[in-house]
Amino acid sequence: MMLDVKEVAKLLTVSEKTVYRWIAKNEIPAYKIGESYRFNRVELLEWATANKIKVSYQIFDETLETGGSMPSLTKAINAGGIHYRVPGTDKESVLRSIVDIIHLPDDIDKDFLLGALLARENLGTTALGDGIAIPHVRNPIIFHVNKPVLALCFLEQAIDFNALDGKPVDTVFTIVTHTVRSHLHILSRLSYALHQPHIRRIINSSSSRQDILDTLAAFEKTLTSKPVED
Repeated sequence: MMLDVKEVAKLLTVSEKTVYRWIAKNEIPAYKIGESYRFNRVELLEWATANKIKVSYQIFDETLETGGSMPSLTKAINAGGIHYRVPGTDKESVLRSIVDIIHLPDDIDKDFLLGALLARENLGTTALGDGIAIPHVRNPIIFHVNKPVLALCFLEQAIDFNALDGKPVDTVFTIVTHTVRSHLHILSRLSYALHQPHIRRIINSSSSRQDILDTLAAFEKTLTSKPVED
């Protein structure tokens, strides 16, 4: 899960000098181990997504271990559902509504999940700007689900998520996974997808479920990474 400066530069498609400059300014999450710096892959991806830094598609290959395939965004959203007019007047009440409506097994402790999501928000906003947020737990918690779940929720009213651009959030993606590997895979694909203008447009317009799923499915077919499940 830990990366060095060279690997970070490659995944963020910047120079190593730029990475060191970010470190010097305390702008990027990094850990000094001896005379070297190391980066947590999940924290790095969160940071890049929040700061609208495009990641290389090669990160998809890096999230996969030997063999196998990972679920597509379309399949994960089908599992979590697309929900409209989700109620809430502040961050906590919105997250509570999302936890209540997301498609999860009956034995999932939803109060625990809500607490984990709120704890992550207390460390720093998960808002990406342009009205979109991706609340998730800081260190991926393994829940008893048999596949990654990604819920897309359009809020009944926009709320303050302390976004860097100052815009209130009206669209929320929430990730619940069964392995750390699948959490990173879904987060990396979602981050990459949200950098595509045509996907941003269809999400920002609160399009129909089928239009959203069709757009994401077509986009994922263009990616030159290891196979994902349809």
